[in-house]
Amino acid sequence: MASSALTGKLEADVEIKASPEQFHEMFAHKPHHVHHTCYDKIQGCDLHEGEWGKVGTIVHWSYVHDGKAKKAKEVVEAVDPDKNLVTFRVIEGDLMEEYKSFVITIQVSPKSEGSGSVVHWTLEYEKLHGGIAHPETLLQFVQDVSKDIDAHLTQAS
Repeated sequence: MASSALTGKLEADVEIKASPEQFHEMFAHKPHHVHHTCYDKIQGCDLHEGEWGKVGTIVHWSYVHDGKAKKAKEVVEAVDPDKNLVTFRVIEGDLMEEYKSFVITIQVSPKSEGSGSVVHWTLEYEKLHGGIAHPETLLQFVQDVSKDIDAHLTQAS
């Protein structure tokens, strides 16, 4: 039986200058381009099975978190272009050494006032045991990646 102390949800918002559609496109259809925007954090995203932008697609990420090279194999669980939303479930890799489940949802909305967007990150997880920390550093990591992607998307504007 899973204890509520083992399950968690972390959320963060990042304001960006890019449009919701531009940012959503990077994770939904072009995750293999993300490493061009922040190579110090993400070294690559390879298509393992399926088709970019489709539910059920499996991708393999190579990234550096907390100074260590990491890997993650993820299945795309949801892609909603109307809501600029994409959800990934981690199925293999370094995170699975500490978490029974790990789901990452990215939703981008227009700012209520002015131009730009807000990227809303949600990390939902179940730790393998109580001695494992909540993934606050990973939440900071994805916020930093958001800023790098935004800088890349808006530099040509």
